[in-house]
Amino acid sequence: MCDLIEPQAPEKISKMKKLRRTLSESFSRIALKKEDSSFDEICVTKMSTRNCPGMDSVIKPLDTIPEDKKVRVQRTQSTFDPFEKPATQVKRVHSENNACINFKSSSSGKESPKVRRHSSPSSPTSPKFGKADSYEKLEKLGEGSYATVYKGKSKVNGKLVALKVIRLQEEEGTPFTAIREASLLKGLKHANIVLLHDIIHTKETLTLVFEYVHTDLCQYMDKHPGGLHPDNVKLFLFQLLRGLSYIHQRYILHRDLKPQNLLISDTGELKLADFGLARAKSVPSHTYSNEVVTLWYRPPDVLLGSTEYSTCLDMWGVGCIFVEMIQGVAAFPGMKDIQDQLERIFLVLGTPNEDTWPGVYSLPHFKPERFTLYSSKNLRQAWNKLSYVNHAEDLASKLLQCFPKNRLSAPAALNHEYFSDLPPRLWELTDMSSVFTVPNVRLQPEVGESMRAFGKNNSYGKSLSNSKH
Repeated sequence: MCDLIEPQAPEKISKMKKLRRTLSESFSRIALKKEDSSFDEICVTKMSTRNCPGMDSVIKPLDTIPEDKKVRVQRTQSTFDPFEKPATQVKRVHSENNACINFKSSSSGKESPKVRRHSSPSSPTSPKFGKADSYEKLEKLGEGSYATVYKGKSKVNGKLVALKVIRLQEEEGTPFTAIREASLLKGLKHANIVLLHDIIHTKETLTLVFEYVHTDLCQYMDKHPGGLHPDNVKLFLFQLLRGLSYIHQRYILHRDLKPQNLLISDTGELKLADFGLARAKSVPSHTYSNEVVTLWYRPPDVLLGSTEYSTCLDMWGVGCIFVEMIQGVAAFPGMKDIQDQLERIFLVLGTPNEDTWPGVYSLPHFKPERFTLYSSKNLRQAWNKLSYVNHAEDLASKLLQCFPKNRLSAPAALNHEYFSDLPPRLWELTDMSSVFTVPNVRLQPEVGESMRAFGKNNSYGKSLSNSKH
């Protein structure tokens, strides 16, 4: 519908009726004279004639106007560009059957008192939402088996973006991981989950346009070896659990938690990324592929062939990442194969049996004779820095449980005593609010760094060009 302003005085309406009657007669004679048109905007119906609100006569469709008399016709855009600056965005008409047609009078230059003028639409050649030419590639950040990631720039508002270009092969079609990632991310809006801006589909490629984040946790830890500042570990872990709690409540598993998939912004925000292996988990449980999480962060139940798992799969990865941030080395860096990875886990947590892990003997790859018999240890014996921070060892031990059902959930972990010294307002934030909107919540400088290194105009590390995607 046309966007109309307030009704005018009766005498003005009477004048409008006379003007409209004159114009209607002109249409019937197929002779539109410029001097007869003294108002700017007229509502017409594309499919059938229809009265405009507040007017008592019928205006004929645009098709009845001679071609040489269709002057300065403007239509509101039917699509919305989220990258477009507010000043250049035009109003939308939601009804596909109606359009507002703007006529300019060369004689009077006056505007109809009953019709509000729409903003001028942007040029037909200007960048649009969903178009490949709306983004400029700046540099390659990384390359995987089916996708290449570029640092890019929006041509509309100049903001940096990350372009994940997925190659499409005619025989194979779109990779299922790309479809899965796009479909899941479209519905996820959270401060601790990377934001999907746009999807561009061409014959050769599918491009996912993400918000640009300067580095990831893997690079951040590489830049600060030996373990991170305890306060920063706490903030990073809190944000990780916050993002996981959000997706787990929506029955979505990430299934590939590792430092490379946790992005860190220049303000310290941690964002879950790379949902290529994520999937929505229905209830009741279905079986899934056990070839998922990267080996170092893969839980023992999956390593042993279990295909029935839930949110506890992700929580094992949280425990591994927690230890790595504090200690400065990977918790279980298997160097050979799955057997070696399991040996490293059992060395610390103890070799499981039916008493400590009900049902372990029924798992496809568990053969008691294949594993050395280890007894469980205190985690501080393996990672001494856990003892330096209050309640850190207890939280890590509740996340790193071999028996999946014993692992702490994300909401429960958020309420662990380890976080008791954080401001209470952190638990009251809305989904899209950053933890750094709470007063006095900020990152601390790592060892050997000045406070200025964490200013708004600095990044935590080098570009994502060496990251693994």
